[in-house]
Amino acid sequence: MTQVYSVKQLVESSCVKSSVPSSYVFPGNPDYNSIVSDQAEGIPTVDFSLLTSGNPDQRSKMIKDLGNACREWGFFMVTNHGVPYKLIDDMMSGSGDFFDLREEEKRDYAGKTLFDPIRWGTGFNPKVDKALLWRDYLKIHVHPQFNAPKKPAGFSETLEEYSKKSREVASELLKGISKSLGLEESYINKKMEMESGLCHQLLVVNLYPPCPSQPELVMGLPPHTDHGLVTLLMQNQLCGLQVFHHHKWVPVKPLPYSLLVNIGDHMEILSNGEYKSVVHRAVVNSKATRISIGTSHGPPLDTIVSPAEELVTRAPAYRGIRYREYLELQQSYQLNGKSCLDRLRIN
Repeated sequence: MTQVYSVKQLVESSCVKSSVPSSYVFPGNPDYNSIVSDQAEGIPTVDFSLLTSGNPDQRSKMIKDLGNACREWGFFMVTNHGVPYKLIDDMMSGSGDFFDLREEEKRDYAGKTLFDPIRWGTGFNPKVDKALLWRDYLKIHVHPQFNAPKKPAGFSETLEEYSKKSREVASELLKGISKSLGLEESYINKKMEMESGLCHQLLVVNLYPPCPSQPELVMGLPPHTDHGLVTLLMQNQLCGLQVFHHHKWVPVKPLPYSLLVNIGDHMEILSNGEYKSVVHRAVVNSKATRISIGTSHGPPLDTIVSPAEELVTRAPAYRGIRYREYLELQQSYQLNGKSCLDRLRIN
């Protein structure tokens, strides 16, 4: 088989019509070899318009619901978020157009280091991955310094507008989460310097091409948690995201134009384990390309994240770590559940 640079190119080369290359066969993880639930039952929904409502009773109820979602799932759908539907559509189409560029055009962004402004590539970290992942990606550091690829035309403007809107949604969610933890509404935004103009926002576009043969043997993204405080995710209407809940994989079937939000590792640290980051994965289908767009929201890179003193009743459950160092730590190992966060636990 001729070596290829991306999964998209591999699929288009017709090399995988009858079998999957052995380098892409993903080994099972005994910690997560659990059954898949037959339906996405019980996934919480948060109505953003009520969370930001001027009606105290509506807002109070939504904050309570938000707290329950964070505590019981670490994951929820957000509706009525105010991000224009056209902007979401433009993000999806622009992302698809980027991956449709010629390979040599995309290679202009084949970054080598974690903090390169724009990186296009495949898998997660080929140096440590046990198997190649069925995923191509575009990673862009969009704040505090905005970056964007030059092609396709108009994509940069769409990226900038969507990044701004998602920061606004994240800021309001963090206010509600603060309140649900019994803290001042502005606590997290202030302590994490989220409104300093230096907060870190990483936008990741994931492309999961169809695997024509044996999609059950490959993995788009293995079980993992996200860095940051919260991640906002949108996707085209193809299932593939699964959340690990009560020892089962729950398939996520989002409402159209909703945003999916999950608690990140740094929220677990900050809340001293009150709200836990959620393990999730991306599986692959045999028929169509799935695209997801996630934005992680965290503090400035040099901020040390540690448990909030107000939430430590006996002893801190995690040691503090500089945000930049955690991102470097995560990139140094293969994705494997909560293994990165486990390195910071205090026994």
